[in-house]
Amino acid sequence: QVQLVESGGGLVQTGDSLRLSCAASGRTLSLYAMAWFRQAPGKEREFVASISRRGGSASYADSVKGRFTISRANAEMTVYLHLNSLKPEDTAVYYCAAQYGSVWSQSREPDYWGQGTQVTVSS
Repeated sequence: QVQLVESGGGLVQTGDSLRLSCAASGRTLSLYAMAWFRQAPGKEREFVASISRRGGSASYADSVKGRFTISRANAEMTVYLHLNSLKPEDTAVYYCAAQYGSVWSQSREPDYWGQGTQVTVSS
């Protein structure tokens, strides 16, 4: 079992930055590829970024490429999402997810989800 707790969300203005954290407990984080998803009001949850279990490779949605960066600190059991140049369309609940394995597979469901943290970007 892995428990995931997100933090770091808040209300910011267009162009601001935030750092989201996902603290894991339970099994060692280095067994899992990790990802961030988001869900805006009235929309389906969408993939944002993923990172391999050792942090050697990352993948991003086109909508956030060049603005968001995913990173991880396995010794600290924490995964981060750095959000820069925020736009109103980035407003959503951001979720952390874990998937057992080396790299994230879009064809498999995550094994664990966090509860989410709200990010609101005002124009």
